[in-house]
Amino acid sequence: MTRYLLSLLTPVLLASAARAAEPASVPTAAELQRMTARFAPVDLKVDVSKLPDNEKRALAKMVQAAQLMDTLFMRQSWAGNETLLLELVEDTSPLGRERLHSFLLHKGPWSRLDEGRPFLPGVPAAPSASGNFYPPGSTKEAIEQWVKTLPEPQQREATGFYTTIRRAPDGKFIAVPYSVEYQGELGQAAQLLREAAQLTKQPTLQAFLSARADAFLSNDYYASEVAWMELDASVEPTIGPYEVYEDNWFNYKAAFEAFITVKDDAETQKLARFSSELQGLENTLPIDPKLRNPKLGALAPIRVVNSVFSSGDANRGVQTAAYNLPNDERVTAEKGSKRVMLKNIQEAKFQRVLLPIARVALAAKDRTNVSFDSFFTHILMHELMHGLGPHNITVNGKQTTVRQALQVSSSAIEEAKADISGLWALQQLVNKGVLDKAMERTMYTTYLASMFRSIRFGIDEAHGKGVALQLNHFLDTGAVKVNPDGTFAVVPEKIQDSVVALTKQLMELQARGDRAQAESLLTKMGVVRPEAQKVLDRLRSVPVDIELRFVTADQLIRDFGGPEQAKK
Repeated sequence: MTRYLLSLLTPVLLASAARAAEPASVPTAAELQRMTARFAPVDLKVDVSKLPDNEKRALAKMVQAAQLMDTLFMRQSWAGNETLLLELVEDTSPLGRERLHSFLLHKGPWSRLDEGRPFLPGVPAAPSASGNFYPPGSTKEAIEQWVKTLPEPQQREATGFYTTIRRAPDGKFIAVPYSVEYQGELGQAAQLLREAAQLTKQPTLQAFLSARADAFLSNDYYASEVAWMELDASVEPTIGPYEVYEDNWFNYKAAFEAFITVKDDAETQKLARFSSELQGLENTLPIDPKLRNPKLGALAPIRVVNSVFSSGDANRGVQTAAYNLPNDERVTAEKGSKRVMLKNIQEAKFQRVLLPIARVALAAKDRTNVSFDSFFTHILMHELMHGLGPHNITVNGKQTTVRQALQVSSSAIEEAKADISGLWALQQLVNKGVLDKAMERTMYTTYLASMFRSIRFGIDEAHGKGVALQLNHFLDTGAVKVNPDGTFAVVPEKIQDSVVALTKQLMELQARGDRAQAESLLTKMGVVRPEAQKVLDRLRSVPVDIELRFVTADQLIRDFGGPEQAKK
C-alpha cells in the first residue's frame, strides 16, 4: 500500500450510510479493467532539482496536506465513501483490486464517465444530487423554503461556499461551518501548512500558507484568497474548498481540492502580456454595453505551472487542465482572479487523447490544423474569460450572483460561456496582432476536435453538457458541417458569426439571471445528437483522459516527508 493510499485512511469519524440492494449485475474484473483503460496512465514527473532542500521539504509538506483533501472530498461527495473504501482495501482478490482502482479513479463507487452509473454492489443506483452537504432525508424545496425564512446575514451563510446544512437536536436546519464539520482533517492540514511556511524562504508563499492554515481553522477564507492572488513563488500551491460541481442541488457548496505545482517561469513570462488585454476584451464584449464591467479587478495574474500532485475535486475522473480562481465574488470584484495553466497535464492530454481523436473525428486534410499551441492558448482564454462578463447581477431588484441565480444550471452555462467567448477573444487578439495570424487557421479546427474530447466526459458533467450545447449551436448555424464520411469540419465563412451569437446569448442570459431559460436551453441543446454519437462510437478504442501517477510527489515524500526532516 502506497503512502498516498494510507493518507486516505487516517482516523476519521466514519459515516454510517444505508446501502441499497445489490443490483442485478455489477462489472466483473475484466469489465472494470476495460473501464479503467479509458484513462491512459501517465507518469507525472517534474524537475525540482533546482529547488533548494528547504523548498523541497516545504513542497513535501504541501503534498502531505494535499493528501488530506481526498478524505474530505470523498466525505463531501457521499457519506458512505470512507466506510466503503475501508472495505475495498481489505479485499486483495483480483476483483477487489480492480474495484479499489476504479473507486480511487472516480473518488467513489459511481463512474463519472458513464452518467454516474454504479460499478460496485450494494450502493445507491446513482449519487445523490445533494452530495453530503445537506441532511439525509431533506429535499431541495425544504432547504429553499428554510433559507427564505432567514435574515439576510444568515441567508448568506446558509447559501455560502463554506458551510454544510445539518439538523439541530430539535430537528431544525442549521448551517455548520466547514471548520467545525471537518475540524479533524483541517487541523492536520493547517499544521502541515504551517510547517511548510516555516521551511520556505519565499515571502509570498509563506504568507499564503500561513493565511490558508488560519482559514482552515477560522472558516474565514478572504485573507488567504487575497494572499493566493498575490502569491509569486517557485512553488504554486492551491489548496482548500473551491469548486461547486458536487452540489447538484444549488451549486452553493465548495468541495475540497488541491493542486501542488512548480512554476514554469519561461512560459509564464510568455503569457503575461494577456493580462493587459483583459479590460480591452471586456470593453468590446458582444453584449449590451450596460452589462460590461468598466473596471475589472486590479490583479489578473497568469501562471504556467507543472503539476506535482493533485487531490480531491482536482483529481477525480477527468483531469483538470487549467483553472481560474478564486470563486468568491468578493475577492474577484476587488482583486480579479488568477489563471493557472497545468502545462504538463495539457501536454499529456494533447498527445494521448486529442491527436488520436482528431484522426477519427476530422477529415484527413484538417488534421494538420490541430496544434498544441492552439489547444494550450484556448484553454488559457477559457480561464481568462471566466473572469469577464456578468458575475454580480440584480434579479427582481435584489443583488445576487450569476451562480446563485442560475443554481445548478450555472456550472454548465458558465463553462460553455468560457469556451465560446474564449474563441471570440482569440479572434480579437488575432485581429489586433497580439496573436499570430496563423492561429486563425488552427484554433477553430483544434477546438472542434477538442469538443469531442469534452463530450466524452459525459453530458451529465458541466463541461461535457456545455460543449454539447456549443456543438449543436455550430451545427444549427452551419458553422460546422458533417462530411459524407461522418467526419466533422469547420465552415470558415460562418464560424466567427456563430461564435459571436452564442457568446452574446449566454452572457446576456447570465446577466438576467434567468434560471428557467438556462434550464430550458441546456435541456434542448445539451444533448448528443446522432451524428455526433457516431463519431463517439468510433472513438471507443481511444483513451478518454489520463490517469496520473505522481512519481515526483512520491519521491519527495520518501526523501523529505518524515517529521524528522523538517528539523534539519
